[in-house]
Amino acid sequence: DRCAEVALQYPQYDVIINIQGDEPYIDPEQISKLAACFANTDTQLATLIKQIKTTKELLNPNSPKVVINLLSEAIYFSRSPLPHFRGEQPENWLEHHTYYKHIGIYGYRADILQQITKLSVSALEAAEKLEQLRWIENGYTIKVAETELESHAIDTPEDLKLLFKN
Repeated sequence: DRCAEVALQYPQYDVIINIQGDEPYIDPEQISKLAACFANTDTQLATLIKQIKTTKELLNPNSPKVVINLLSEAIYFSRSPLPHFRGEQPENWLEHHTYYKHIGIYGYRADILQQITKLSVSALEAAEKLEQLRWIENGYTIKVAETELESHAIDTPEDLKLLFKN
């Protein structure tokens, strides 16, 4: 909502980039990659994803996972690994599927940003505590771009301690 309020003060811009406060290590290259999603005029919203490489990361509920379609659009966000490989141990799942985590940076078309801030909390958002699900449930599409750069989100007190060690 704060982002939408600020965007109203700058009507000359048609795309807004929002870096979440828990992502202090966003690289300028990642911002450029996200902005490039808007070269396609059909892009409503966009975010970044990064491939998950370890089982520990895959199973971490503080690191939201993203399921994407063949058009590089997010179709679901979850704190749980999706898909779930029935009959397989989680430590083997990375051998069967490419999983992605969400990086906390968003791009919005200015008009779409104003629309999504008026939406009520959805059932999926309430369950997962992930705002992106509200947008998907209401029919908005979220374009994703993959980054290779690591981003260290600050989601827990332990993450904050690691930040100050580096």
